[in-house]
Amino acid sequence: MTDQSVFVLGNALQALEPAAFETEAEFQELLARHPRVLDFGSLADGRPLRLVLVAREMGVSTSAESGPAYWLDHLFVDADGVPTLVEVKRASDTRIRREVVGQMLDYAANGARYWPGALLQRSFEETCVSDGRPLDEAYGELHLGDRSPEEFWSTVEERLAAGQMRLLFVADRIPLELRAIVEFLNRQMRQTDVYAVELTQYRGDGDLRVLVPRIHGEVATAAKSPSGRRTAQRTTRADMDAVIRARLAPEPSRLATALLDHAAARGRLEGGTAKYPSMSVYYPVAGRHVPIWTLSLYDNPVKEELAFSFGSLTHHLGLDRAAAFADSLPAVPELRKKLEIQRQKGYKGWPSVSLSALASEPGALEGILAAIEELVDGQEAAV
Repeated sequence: MTDQSVFVLGNALQALEPAAFETEAEFQELLARHPRVLDFGSLADGRPLRLVLVAREMGVSTSAESGPAYWLDHLFVDADGVPTLVEVKRASDTRIRREVVGQMLDYAANGARYWPGALLQRSFEETCVSDGRPLDEAYGELHLGDRSPEEFWSTVEERLAAGQMRLLFVADRIPLELRAIVEFLNRQMRQTDVYAVELTQYRGDGDLRVLVPRIHGEVATAAKSPSGRRTAQRTTRADMDAVIRARLAPEPSRLATALLDHAAARGRLEGGTAKYPSMSVYYPVAGRHVPIWTLSLYDNPVKEELAFSFGSLTHHLGLDRAAAFADSLPAVPELRKKLEIQRQKGYKGWPSVSLSALASEPGALEGILAAIEELVDGQEAAV
């Protein structure tokens, strides 16, 4: 890159000169307010890519029990549910050469493990409130269609777990060392795309500013063979049964199998695409198939968890029906505490309970199946 001026031709010719960003905070605020400067490429269906801000200074934990250990500058997402992690540095910051790469890989690895969909949704909605932006407008940019917000953020969680994300290094100047690292990483990482974005600022008279982004790494991305990108494989019932038999104790195993059998008989099973086995269940309610629960068999750390899709219930059936379903679920202490939180927040999240907690409560399985039957049959009878 040279320090050549750029020119704006209106009534007269005006020269704009390169101008550095005075502070990193100014640089970061610019990207948060105007993510269009980072929109390059397209969505899976060919539409132009549009990034939507999830959070500034997104906390990154390194264990399920700890709070944030690091802070990512920006987290964005697109309408396909693909997350974009952004780190911003000025050229004067010596960390732009190598240290920032280690930081980014740390954020990506731990974000993939410790950013559940519910946390991402809460961060996004809190950002919208902080910016004074209506949620309907923000979700409109994500083109949800028939999906509820909870379903969308569940997709984002699955993308993260599968390593399907973008990593963007943004600076006013990209050193050759960073360009070489970005191109190398892009050739080696099949699920993750890595780019360096050089954003040059030019200033003219008054408040006139021109921003010129240059993208590095696109050639390496284009060179990735389509076959090299792993198509996300959905979990099958056979996959679930194999893990249940191999890993679960007798009583949790009985619970998991009974839940899946009931779903297969009364609803529709849909396998997840994350690296760990999971299945979501859609039951016919009010003339449509509504997601009710998801069973996840996590690998690291090992954990079996049943989560109820209250956001989808509220979205499809209304708050009263979601509240009635919550009241009809069995009084398992671990679950009841989370349902009380959901009641206070308007039933918009994914309260979960471990299979071991259900196994320790007599009649818990029967209570859950009865609550589902009441929800399905009651709504169908009202139609």
